[in-house]
Amino acid sequence: MFMLGNFLLAIAKLINFVLSAYIWVVIARAVITWVNADPYNPIVRFLHQATDPLLLRIRRVLPAMGGLDLSPMVLILVIVFLQSFLVPTLQQIAVSLQ
Repeated sequence: MFMLGNFLLAIAKLINFVLSAYIWVVIARAVITWVNADPYNPIVRFLHQATDPLLLRIRRVLPAMGGLDLSPMVLILVIVFLQSFLVPTLQQIAVSLQ
């Protein structure tokens, strides 16, 4: 059980790190929409490929706001919720197993 607790704790830390990094990817994606970024730039292409699947799903559900795209903000709020709920829950389970 001790090893399982450590494993879950490591998974929780990894999930937290990945979610934090993804927040920065979403922020970078939002920033490149404000400037005239080259769509053939590899970094711009990566940002689009990394965020489009989730942002497009949110845009389908979110009503149009007169040209204002709130989908990055919604995605960041979802990520913060996951960091506030999922990560501590995994950490508590891991501590209870140790």
